Amino acid sequence: MKLKILHILSKGMAFMAAAAFVISCNDDYLERYPLSDLSPENYFTNESELATYCNRFYSDNLSDIVSSITSPVDQGDDIATTTVPVEYTGLRYAPGSGGGWSWSALRSINFFLEHSSNCDDEVARRTYDAVARFWRGYFYFEKLKRFGEVPWYDQVIEQNDTELLMKARDSRDLVYTNIIADLDYAIEYAPETKDACTVSRWTAMLLKTRVCLFEGTYRKYRGMTGWEDMLTDCVETADEMMRTGGYSPYTGSDRPYADMFLMSTPCEEFILAKTFNNALSVNHYLNLHIQGPSQTHPSMTRDMFLSYLCSDGTRYTDRDGYETEDFYESTQDRDPRLSQSIRTQGYTYPESETVLSPVFSDTETCYQISKYVTAATTVNGDNCLPYMRYAEVLLNFAEAKAELGTITQDDVNRSIKLLRDRVGMPNLDIADAIANPDPFLAGLYPNVSGAYQGAILEVRRERRVELFLEGFRYYDIVRWKEGQLFTRKCRGAYVELGEQDIDGDGQTDVVFYSGTKPGEVSGVQYIEIPGRFTLSDGTKGEIIANPDINRTWDEDKDYLYPIPLEDLRLNPNLVQNPGWETE
Repeated sequence: MKLKILHILSKGMAFMAAAAFVISCNDDYLERYPLSDLSPENYFTNESELATYCNRFYSDNLSDIVSSITSPVDQGDDIATTTVPVEYTGLRYAPGSGGGWSWSALRSINFFLEHSSNCDDEVARRTYDAVARFWRGYFYFEKLKRFGEVPWYDQVIEQNDTELLMKARDSRDLVYTNIIADLDYAIEYAPETKDACTVSRWTAMLLKTRVCLFEGTYRKYRGMTGWEDMLTDCVETADEMMRTGGYSPYTGSDRPYADMFLMSTPCEEFILAKTFNNALSVNHYLNLHIQGPSQTHPSMTRDMFLSYLCSDGTRYTDRDGYETEDFYESTQDRDPRLSQSIRTQGYTYPESETVLSPVFSDTETCYQISKYVTAATTVNGDNCLPYMRYAEVLLNFAEAKAELGTITQDDVNRSIKLLRDRVGMPNLDIADAIANPDPFLAGLYPNVSGAYQGAILEVRRERRVELFLEGFRYYDIVRWKEGQLFTRKCRGAYVELGEQDIDGDGQTDVVFYSGTKPGEVSGVQYIEIPGRFTLSDGTKGEIIANPDINRTWDEDKDYLYPIPLEDLRLNPNLVQNPGWETE
């Protein structure tokens, strides 16, 4: 069966938007569905009606992908911006309302599942029940990551159902088990079509690997039970997808890593994505958000930059004198994904021959992001943006195997090698990684130890590099219990006061100065030190972004978000997350 999911509702479908009336727990959750507008007893009777209703789940559950890409929270310590999020400053507090504690999307899913039985077409019913249950699993996984234990609801709550309205939080075990049950149902009954704009068996399998990896490592690094089974489930699901899914990394251009994020249609690697169309005025402003001088200047951090290997597969942080290499020297002979993620020597916009240097005044670290950027224009971006792609399956497989201590060279050849082959990088030698753990990575992740420390560290490197700016980093750090990374000052390139040639052509491109500004030369950038940022050693050193803002992380409370105070007041059976009780 081909899934009949449309992403733009026609005028004739507008009443269904009202039909999917949504409400949130303990405030608008008490409102009733307007049965005068639509009677569920007379709807959901055929495949078309099921499909139309399920269409709303995409917008209900998927976040604003553009905001996520440039979010200094979602990207964690991978980017610096002009501001530091409250998550990293100790200034976060329990909100009165909102704060992610919304249940509206869940109610519309459960409403559908309660009434889809009106359809006599069993195949259609199972297909769209699978879609709905995928989205319920997706919804609850987001809640689990953010709040930990939450009430599990698999039915619509009526206004007078005080027992459910006053329900306490269910255990982490129960929530996880129910998420997996929903995803297993979706894996069995969702369509096998490879349409990146609709939910399929493959989106459900990828999400299951994501959930299993998150919860398995979350528990492992907190001494909780059950993590081995979860990581084994991740391995088995990823392995099945790798054997039967028919997906592969995109390799259809000279710069495939960069180019797959610039296409207007999903490439074969994208499993779930959002498309845009300028002709229909459905576009995004990612060009503006990333490079606009009036924006927050999302910029790659020094720790992220140092994580990229040399082009021969050796560690950049093992290279003699790397600490004081200037921008040009430091970007030479590196993993090609670096030059396909930030502006380096020879950078041009797609379909342009004009070579552009980094605009240092528009960055916080001098590492100016180019990933996703299609043009100088600030509006009308229409490149397709992925929520899920096959690379994640390969990385989830490799990480789960490394954490279990069972990873082999054959496992690496089936996963990480495919991603490195795409950009011409040497394969990872897992035996060498195990025998010689990287001191730089070991310093970033002190919680990793044991015989497979080196393997885990290298898989984390690969994940960080491959999935840069795709919204994974914050919750990766959360599940690894490495919140101390958020307390590190965001650093940038090594620079010294004076003239600097950043493209190796022998000409001055930028001047870092202190005090009186030198006489200006056309085409040369002038950056005052100290100014927006400082240098680690006064007149030289690594750039320090946001130097006057202290960064902190409370290990006892900051891994979970607080429940809003109003919801605690309305439902006294809810218990606040640890450390937030007095906020």
